[in-house]
Amino acid sequence: MQEFVYNVAINLPAFLLAIVFHEWSHARVALWFGDDTAERQGRLTFNPTVHADPIGTLLFPLLGAAMGGIMFGWARPVPVDTRRFRNWKWGVFWVSFAGPLANIILSIVSALAFAMVYHYMPESNAYYKIAIDMTRNSILMNLVLAVFNLIPFPPLDGSKMVTSFLNYDQARRYEELQRYSFVFLIILWMTPIFRYLMLPAFAFGELMMNIFIHMLS
Repeated sequence: MQEFVYNVAINLPAFLLAIVFHEWSHARVALWFGDDTAERQGRLTFNPTVHADPIGTLLFPLLGAAMGGIMFGWARPVPVDTRRFRNWKWGVFWVSFAGPLANIILSIVSALAFAMVYHYMPESNAYYKIAIDMTRNSILMNLVLAVFNLIPFPPLDGSKMVTSFLNYDQARRYEELQRYSFVFLIILWMTPIFRYLMLPAFAFGELMMNIFIHMLS
């Protein structure tokens, strides 16, 4: 129980920021392209309760913490009406990419925070280990969310980015793959495939940490 409470404590702030910033970014970029649907429904906010999903924001991440890993989950997708975009192709692409890009940005900011803790906080400080664990987990968490959402399989963000370059008939056939999404996710999590996909991302995270540590030295 003590380990579970510790895992929740060091993961929860970064997890909530990661999923909320992800959805907020979708909503903000949609507004830039002319669709105010998310704004009118109160989703253009950093309030986590507005974006919460019972399974993705509560159950799934708590299971991850109970298993001793980082929290992984999702928020309720923000509503987007692509018919309102001033430029449909680029609107779909950038609105879809905005979420993963937000997580990549957060991973870089977290790497800078990790380097600052590593460089400026003495190891004797009572909060040193907590700060190191929180910032390191924030890097990993945001990279996992970014890579996962960039996978080009419907209904993930990566598939919508691909759809923006297809004609209507091609897009409809491509989106029909969504009926197999549950099977795809099971294969992804039960095999080493996702771990292999994450290797370059984790290498990027390590690179960012080392760069910032050397910059501050």
